[in-house]
Amino acid sequence: MNGDSPSSNGADVPSGRSASNLPLTQRPTSAPPAPNESSRRPEPNSTEAAASPPKAGTWRYTFSSLSNPDFRFLWFSLLLLMGGMQMQMIARGYLTYELTASPFLLGLVNAGFALPMLGLALFGGAIADRMERKRVIQLGQVGAGFIALFVAVAISMGVVSWYHLLLASMFQGVVFSFLMPARQAIIPQLVGQENLTNAMALNAAAMSATTLIAPTVAGTLYAWIGPAEVYYLIAAFGFGSVVLTGFIRKIDGGPARPAAPMVSDIKAGLIYIRGSPIVLVLLLMGLATALLAMPFRFLMPVFIVDIYGRGPEALGLMVSVMGAGSLAGSMFIASLGRWRRGLLLIVGSFLSGIALLMVALVPMYFVAVGIMVILGLGDAGRQTLNQALIMEEVEDQYRGRVMSVFMMNFGLMPLGVLPTGVAAQVLGAQWAIGILAVLLLAFTAIILITQRRLRQMA
Repeated sequence: MNGDSPSSNGADVPSGRSASNLPLTQRPTSAPPAPNESSRRPEPNSTEAAASPPKAGTWRYTFSSLSNPDFRFLWFSLLLLMGGMQMQMIARGYLTYELTASPFLLGLVNAGFALPMLGLALFGGAIADRMERKRVIQLGQVGAGFIALFVAVAISMGVVSWYHLLLASMFQGVVFSFLMPARQAIIPQLVGQENLTNAMALNAAAMSATTLIAPTVAGTLYAWIGPAEVYYLIAAFGFGSVVLTGFIRKIDGGPARPAAPMVSDIKAGLIYIRGSPIVLVLLLMGLATALLAMPFRFLMPVFIVDIYGRGPEALGLMVSVMGAGSLAGSMFIASLGRWRRGLLLIVGSFLSGIALLMVALVPMYFVAVGIMVILGLGDAGRQTLNQALIMEEVEDQYRGRVMSVFMMNFGLMPLGVLPTGVAAQVLGAQWAIGILAVLLLAFTAIILITQRRLRQMA
């Protein structure tokens, strides 16, 4: 940070050293007369010393970011938002298949979410860097609530059809294209650089918890009270998340910039990424995950039916165990602080590749259930650390645009799923996943050998 003439919002200071990311009591002001030594140093038994934050590596540190009221509101709003999204995925899938009895239309409705993210995520990132991020988040949450309410009303009126669900899925993709870059980019503004990995890990833990609980709740409620009521509850979750984020204090949107066309902002963001080798490597690791690790989730029913010879309850157990592994991994990372995170990211990628290879080689159900723990741990390491390291490396004025590129991985997932499905049809599911595992391990080995700076990142 340039100590000569800092601006009030850190406009000319790179992220991680910005005055706007510091607490108000630590922001630079005009230099007062130098106090004597005793006045500058608090007594050992002072309030500040007694209230010192917990050390990394301890259980208390695991939840340290939740002591920040703004992040706490954001975190609980994430529980509601993602819980509703997980419930919606189950309810939408059941309802689509009940209406159509068509696997193709079921896949089409589910893919509708991903397609808008390819075209709009970059615009969402530019908006996140232009507007107050809290406002963008709240508008996105309002949109998510109204989408669920639209489907609920259509079901109640008896007019719902599969194309209503496809339209809702696509609009949900539009909303998340703008909501998620802003949500991710605001976290460093709330917790600062030192707590960023902890906050990202707690975010991942919240999403893992909703993956564990929400699908079961949605399935039970769907059978008990019906799809319309489930969708009304999902809408309530969306609007509830708006209320929670309303308590977050207003935060400046970042350095003031002259107005420019949106396309120019997007181009500037892409040029920034190209000029930052480590950010480019981290984004490529996220892309490799989307193309090589994620397709297994979509092929799990094939393993359950054709290889293990079991039913849907067996699939539910595998998904739950994988979610439990991811939750445990997220909590572990939350407790670590800034310790060898670059190397841990690489280890997480290796764990994912090894787990997939073991699934491909050992066609035994209960062995696969155990392997899901390893896969969940690898997921937590890759996703949490990847995003945290990206945001630490990127200046605040570019965070929304860079995270929008990261979010495009969700739109690119079908590019990995479709060829994997073809390979599973021709060669068999085990061969298809085995090939992906080998490719992921080879890619990670190249990263390990060639990216010295990533290996050494604290």
